[in-house]
Amino acid sequence: MTKSKMQAYISVPAQIINSLSSSSLQSLLLSLKKSAKKKNPLWERPMFWFLCFFLCFFLVILKIGFNLNPLVPFSPNPCSFLHQESSFANGFVSNIENNVGFLKKVEENQEQSEFWKQPDGLGYRPCLGFSREYNKWSGKNAKDRTRYLMVVVTGGMNQQRNQIVDAVVIARILGAALVVPNLQVNVIWGDESEFSDIFDLDHFKKVLANDVRIVSSLPSTHLTSRPMEDRQMPANVTPQWIRTNYARLFRGGGVALLRGLDSMLSKDLPSDLQKLRCKVAFHALKFTAPILELGNKITERMRSTGPYLALHLRMEKDVWVRTGCLPGWTHEYDKMISNERKLRPWLLTSKSNMTYHERKLAGHCPLNALEVTRLLKALGAPKNARIYWAGGNPFGGKEALLPLIGEFPNLCNKEDLALPGELEPFASKASFMAAIDYIVAENSDVFMPSHGGNMGHALQGHRAYAGHKKYITPNKRLMLPYFLNDSLPEAEFNQIIMGLHRDFLGQPEFRTSKSGRYVTKYPVPECMCNDTNLHTS
Repeated sequence: MTKSKMQAYISVPAQIINSLSSSSLQSLLLSLKKSAKKKNPLWERPMFWFLCFFLCFFLVILKIGFNLNPLVPFSPNPCSFLHQESSFANGFVSNIENNVGFLKKVEENQEQSEFWKQPDGLGYRPCLGFSREYNKWSGKNAKDRTRYLMVVVTGGMNQQRNQIVDAVVIARILGAALVVPNLQVNVIWGDESEFSDIFDLDHFKKVLANDVRIVSSLPSTHLTSRPMEDRQMPANVTPQWIRTNYARLFRGGGVALLRGLDSMLSKDLPSDLQKLRCKVAFHALKFTAPILELGNKITERMRSTGPYLALHLRMEKDVWVRTGCLPGWTHEYDKMISNERKLRPWLLTSKSNMTYHERKLAGHCPLNALEVTRLLKALGAPKNARIYWAGGNPFGGKEALLPLIGEFPNLCNKEDLALPGELEPFASKASFMAAIDYIVAENSDVFMPSHGGNMGHALQGHRAYAGHKKYITPNKRLMLPYFLNDSLPEAEFNQIIMGLHRDFLGQPEFRTSKSGRYVTKYPVPECMCNDTNLHTS
């Protein structure tokens, strides 16, 4: 016999039932059902737990989506998405796929932006055809074993590059073998790197084998020779002056030692020697494999989601002090720079008779973060543009960059992009860090310096030699009066600034019209040529 279900009955007198209307009875039954339901707690209901699970799942997905989206304006590290490890990425493939449409749309907008458009290179390409006389003399140079030139180069990595270029040219003029240049320990950064730590020595020797004989050290026959040193090289010396005055240095033991080569050799040399300068700067001076590998990795991370701009920000404390300028960020920081300059007035590099305001209007001061921001906006840089900033830490730390970050949140440097431990081997070597910045900046779609300097000049020439890749030269002298005009509407301001920079975007410029400029900054026409006769010197 099956067990019947237990049922509960309520006994109500007939008189009461008869006195109730049908509607009243129905209300009574409903209230009884509701009271029965109230006996079950909320957390015991399946629907409650289903809703909780759904809500948590939705929040997790939402959070992951924002973390993977590189364009979130106020992400604490907007560049972190560029170097997530594969194990992490594989765990969220489905979520990444959900963002593909959004990212693709953003990239299409960036690619269509005029800001990324490259200048017309007018067909110019590298052209290093040496004369017959030069090539004939090269054979004699290779056979000579009596003269050896030693040089000591100073300054930062880019300043050292310039001196190495001129050291090769001077060795060629003197018909001497060049001992691998000695890099003087930098007193500011304490970098003790040697030539072969930064540059590929074997490549350097191989590329220049037909121009100058390069030796790693003095041969045994000259080890006991005391090098004759000259410290009196004047500025703007010619090849004739070098042959006349330095031939005597080899009369003793055949070894000469030169220091202080920075900007001493004339910038206007015979055609073959100008071509040699380009050959050294753009072909022979190649970074070592570890530097190239890391520089290219960071380049790939920047480029992984589209074009990018590289900024060389000259906002370090010593730059403000030496240029006689003020950061213009806060009154407190301006006062600190002024006091530093009063304590050490000899640090001021030039134009000491000018006031700060006069320097500013003359275009002699670096742009600060706010000015860089306004310039980029006026030139049409999209808000979601990926920006790599090169250079030392700005005076005031990253807070000094807040105006720039606020408008262009995808601002990264090598520290942001490197994986844990990647930069550690180079942490105490300023030249290595500068070389990495150089690689990423050289590979960028657009480059802009906030001020002049050796790196900016080197990259200007390198990008021109590579096909006139876009290089924005801030026209500070003409644009700054408009920066100071607060009454100017933004649209009008942008139009004016754009007009002032139409001819400052990296188009071919003839060095012959830039008197006293390095050919490694303006390689046309000595080191580049085209197939037309439309543009001649």
